[in-house]
Amino acid sequence: MARGGQALARVAVVVRAGAAPLWWAGLPAAGLGALVPGLTGRRIGLLTGAALFLVTAAAVALARRARYTRLAGEATRAARADFLQDRAVTVRAWRRSRRWWLLGAFLAALGLSFALPGAGGLWLAGAGAGLWLKAVWLGRWEHRHETLLWVCADRLAKGPAGKPVRAYRTTGIAAGDAAPGGGRRRR
Repeated sequence: MARGGQALARVAVVVRAGAAPLWWAGLPAAGLGALVPGLTGRRIGLLTGAALFLVTAAAVALARRARYTRLAGEATRAARADFLQDRAVTVRAWRRSRRWWLLGAFLAALGLSFALPGAGGLWLAGAGAGLWLKAVWLGRWEHRHETLLWVCADRLAKGPAGKPVRAYRTTGIAAGDAAPGGGRRRR
């Protein structure tokens, strides 16, 4: 980038990018897994899956909140030379870089169905629901503070709150093409 500008991706969009693939991979895996009687039977498998769904959704939604809050509190204003990445570009890059992990998680959830029918798929769907809840939490933070949180796109290998991320950048609430929380901006 010219004059020291960086490509910035929205934090909430990156978090939300994993929610839909995990949710939509988990539901068919749970449905197909419920067709197999498994070692424990359908009832125990689905009850275990429901418990895993709730626990996983809560754990994913609450994970690393202190780091997100600290990075958001120390965020600096984005420079004029910074390039704000579109929502679609951020989502596509995140999903493309993790497509084999998503396929492996789907196959592992199906494989777990031979022991606990439906449990693996519900666990996977719970992870997607937890990411969506985290994106909603970030959206509420952004709305309350009337700022949008951005992260350098080059440092997203380990996620928007991973060790390579040292700081967030902020812009006004109208910047970019995504609403607070990472959803599509309604016109």
